Amino acid sequence: MTVEVGEVTHYFTNIGVGVIELNGQLEVGDTIRIKGAHTDFTQEVDSMEIDGEKVQKAETGQSVGMKVKERVREGDVVYRE
Repeated sequence: MTVEVGEVTHYFTNIGVGVIELNGQLEVGDTIRIKGAHTDFTQEVDSMEIDGEKVQKAETGQSVGMKVKERVREGDVVYRE
């Protein structure tokens, strides 16, 4: 079952990291799909950071930084597969 868990708010081109504002729970090991007007790919969550600290799990309302395998854009929606 696919559940919306957040939205991309920023992308750091030089390091390939997307910032995701969560409206659901996300854990390392989850499979996510990032979808937008020019974006549509699936990847596993290998690691996440909040304020530079690695975390295993993040909750609604938190913003996480995550290495992404393709470019993401502000407004792209993040789903947990």
